[in-house]
Amino acid sequence: MADLHEQHLARQAAGGDRDALDQLLRACYAQVYALCRRMSDSDADAADAAQEALIAIARGIHSFNGSSAIRTWIYRVTSNACLDEIRRRRRRPTPADPHALIEPMDLVDGMAQLDDRLELDAALARLSDDHRTAIVLRDVLGLEYDEIATTLGVPIGTVRSRINRARQRLADDLGLHDPGPPAGNSSAPLIVPPTKP
Repeated sequence: MADLHEQHLARQAAGGDRDALDQLLRACYAQVYALCRRMSDSDADAADAAQEALIAIARGIHSFNGSSAIRTWIYRVTSNACLDEIRRRRRRPTPADPHALIEPMDLVDGMAQLDDRLELDAALARLSDDHRTAIVLRDVLGLEYDEIATTLGVPIGTVRSRINRARQRLADDLGLHDPGPPAGNSSAPLIVPPTKP
C-alpha cells in the first residue's frame, strides 16, 4: 500500500505538486540515508550524500515517468549521489577519524555487536564502489536483481557477478568459513539490515 501511495505522490510531484514532493522526500528519507550510510564509511559523508540525493530527487522528479517503481528510481539517484560524494571525499585530504564508524547503540547490545558492526563497516569500505553498491542494494535494502540492474543501469548478469564477488570478499575478509550458498545462488545476505538509519 505504501508503494502505491509513493507512486501516486511521485506522479503528483512530477507534475509540479510541491506538497506531494515534500511528502515523498519525507517517506523515503530513512532508506535514502540507510543506503548512503552503508555505501560510505562515515556518518558525516552519509548525511552529506543523503542531502545531495534529496536535492537531486527534488530537481529531477519531473523526469520520473513511472516506467519503474519510484523506489527504484530513488535508489538510482541516491546511489549516484553517494558515489559522487565518495569521489569528492577521496579528492579532499582529511585525517582519519577513528570514531567515524561508531554509531549510537544501546549498551545492553554489548561490545561484541559493536565490534561486529565496525568490522563489517571496515570490510564494506574495502570493497570497490561497484561491489559495495550492489551488495548494499541487495542485502540491506532487499531489492531484487532486476531492480538493482535497472537502478545501476547494468545487465542483470553483472549485478549477480558483483554481488557474488562482494559476498565472497566480505566472507574472506571477515574470516567466515562458511560464506553461504555456492556461486550462482546469491540469496543469503552477509549484511544484516540496520533496524534504523
